[in-house]
Amino acid sequence: MLDKQRIEKLSDLLKDKEKGICIVMHSNPDGDAVGASLGLYAFLKENGHKHINVVAPDPYPEFLQWMPGNRNVLIAADSKNDSELAVRSASVLFCLDFNGFERAGMLSETVAGSNALKVVVDHHPQPGEGFDLVFSDTGASSTAEIVYEIISAMCGNESISIDTAQCLYAGIVTDTGSFSYGSNNPRTYEIVARLIEKGVDGAYLHRLIYSTYSEDRMRLLGYCLSEKLRVMHRENTAFISLTRNDLKRFNYKEGDTEGVVNYALNIKGMNFAALFTEMDDHIKVSFRSAGELDVNSFARRHYNGGGHKNAAGGKSYKGMENTLEEFVALVKRGSDI
Repeated sequence: MLDKQRIEKLSDLLKDKEKGICIVMHSNPDGDAVGASLGLYAFLKENGHKHINVVAPDPYPEFLQWMPGNRNVLIAADSKNDSELAVRSASVLFCLDFNGFERAGMLSETVAGSNALKVVVDHHPQPGEGFDLVFSDTGASSTAEIVYEIISAMCGNESISIDTAQCLYAGIVTDTGSFSYGSNNPRTYEIVARLIEKGVDGAYLHRLIYSTYSEDRMRLLGYCLSEKLRVMHRENTAFISLTRNDLKRFNYKEGDTEGVVNYALNIKGMNFAALFTEMDDHIKVSFRSAGELDVNSFARRHYNGGGHKNAAGGKSYKGMENTLEEFVALVKRGSDI
């Protein structure tokens, strides 16, 4: 249940339709960040708000670009000045699917230094400081689910359009792996039912998200599993590593490694999985776990990252070889996991 006073405060903030609003996603946006942001954007636009910007620090995968409002998103990596201006000129700044300014990537300092009233909507643990209005629920399946609750609490379920519904559905379905994790709360399914009542075609959206892979992406997946997968049977751990040359070989595009780490976790007996991807200036690390193994704490301690108990990520600046050696040593030690 959302705090009534916070809902009332947000409603008061949004009474002035001329007020400048900016919605910011976290760096390397995933389906929840994009779905929650564009769902909120559609709602605000349909309710008469005239000055709304949506900003993402980095490009996001092509399989998320079908969402209504996608063409209006400013990508800071491509339009830094316009993106920073959108943040600085806002009176209300929504931070969606992240709860620490550092997660805004190249926009971190601009977001932190904004004079706008900062509203965070998020479901990750351990929220940071500096936000004026906080909607945080670690029990929610996704930030998109919380956005639904906020809209419903302010204006009722009838205020949700098909555009908003499609975006929020996409956020929920991607952040639960098509309801395979983080979805044990009956409320999640109640919300999904309401979204389907609005006209969402779940099968069609699932195909847009999961069945539009390029040939290169499929071949990269095959390469990951046949050549780059390492299994540590004694430690119940499996991991995959990809160098820049590997990515170049398969004409890598943003989002091509999305979900790859889950294949390592799907091996019988594994309860810890990792994917290491070499980027220009760091190693991007993705973790998944089963049961009580807390990869959020592991990522925070060792990889400048964080996330959820069973799904987290981070970065290493030690090069691929040293990063992998360190990871193997940590896993074998056991006490640091």
